[in-house]
Amino acid sequence: MTELLTKETFLEKVFNFEKNKEWKFEGDKPCIIDFYADWCGPCKMIAPILEELSEEYKDSINIYKIDTEVEQELSAAFAIRSIPSMLFCPMDEQPQMAQGALPKQELERIIGDVLKVAVK
Repeated sequence: MTELLTKETFLEKVFNFEKNKEWKFEGDKPCIIDFYADWCGPCKMIAPILEELSEEYKDSINIYKIDTEVEQELSAAFAIRSIPSMLFCPMDEQPQMAQGALPKQELERIIGDVLKVAVK
């Protein structure tokens, strides 16, 4: 099940950018963060794919969603200009951003290559 993040839960579970200048991942497993908005067509298309992935990978990655309309400070912190945008956060490396409604196969490739999690 994907989880909706607020700024408060983002600081706790992903990255406390108020405390740290350098990226420091706070999570206990790699994660994908989907920056979306309710009015965005491509965001709606990708939502069920992310739900599927969150079920398939529930023991190895977390999938979070951030509503860009509500959490404007988080959107600004990551310079989100187009949605959907996804932030892939591996455990010990810098996060990587991807834009657009990516197909499931591409998301699985990124989960393997960037998050270093074996494809299910």
